[in-house]
Amino acid sequence: MLHIRFTAEDMSRVRFAPRPSPVPELHAALLMLGAPHEGLLFGRWRGRLLRTLPGAAEPLGELVPGGAAPRFLDVLGGTREEGFALIRSARPEFVRSELARVYAGQGPVPPWVRALHRGDAAAWGTLDRAQRAAHETVLAPVWPLVQDLHRAEFTRYALTAAEQGLAAALAAVAPGSRLRDGVWEWPSAPSALSARSALEAPEARNARAARAAREVRLGGRGLVLLPTFHWRGGPLVQDLPDRPVVLAYPAGGGLPPAPEPLGARSEDRGLAAALGRTRAAVLRALAEPRTTTDLARRTGIGNATASAHAAALRAAGLITTTRTGRSVHHEQTPLGMLVVGTRP
Repeated sequence: MLHIRFTAEDMSRVRFAPRPSPVPELHAALLMLGAPHEGLLFGRWRGRLLRTLPGAAEPLGELVPGGAAPRFLDVLGGTREEGFALIRSARPEFVRSELARVYAGQGPVPPWVRALHRGDAAAWGTLDRAQRAAHETVLAPVWPLVQDLHRAEFTRYALTAAEQGLAAALAAVAPGSRLRDGVWEWPSAPSALSARSALEAPEARNARAARAAREVRLGGRGLVLLPTFHWRGGPLVQDLPDRPVVLAYPAGGGLPPAPEPLGARSEDRGLAAALGRTRAAVLRALAEPRTTTDLARRTGIGNATASAHAAALRAAGLITTTRTGRSVHHEQTPLGMLVVGTRP
């Protein structure tokens, strides 16, 4: 359970990250790589990356000996280079205290981590090479898709906030959550429960959940919402003094982003470059009339995301939407057919 407490000032300081941030997305993917849950949906993705991740990336695993990463890695940054530079600029005393925290009671400390604790330049070089190697393997092949997914999620949030208000937009970010009396209440993430906890008596489970409850007080700092498309557990919170709180939450269709297969048609790539990969796929799927649910299933995205893409395409005159009873059907317009090369 997570409680985020807003002041009146914080209500006007909630913002949605305008673009994906490479370093948090990378770290979310690496957390998912070592997570025990979601084996069915993420099993093939995890197996592929474990086979291809280079040895140069291994030091990153040594920074999370107990499953918790040091907080000096909690940065944003609009580009990979900017994010890495923000990590390197962390105050030495903060780096030392965080390394001491994550290694408390965790056994022997690797030599390079000890050197990082001392501020050794070669150790920072080890960390930099590890992050770059992981980025090239895990994130770079799917970054265009992550950008498309982020734009769709941004649109969905903006439409909900404009039409229904902040409380509804926050609830849409995390189904089952609610904003009540200035507190955004998140439910526990069921996907993060272990098999053992599922067998616990209700009293023991409730007591453990109470101990695991966390409260974050914004205190006028504001909140940044950052969707992540590689993590399926609970929210990942960056809560550092004198900075806005950043909440990374799982978004997307539930499957990890997959790189574009080799041999994709050049016209498909051109359309994706103009509209974004996901939106181009939505437009192509509407060569025949489809409901929102059918469209979402066809393109592998969520219903809300499909609806947001359809709204954007409709505003551009590329599709039409007609309502029949309680269902709506979307279809390409003649202009949409011309754009994708569909023959009427």
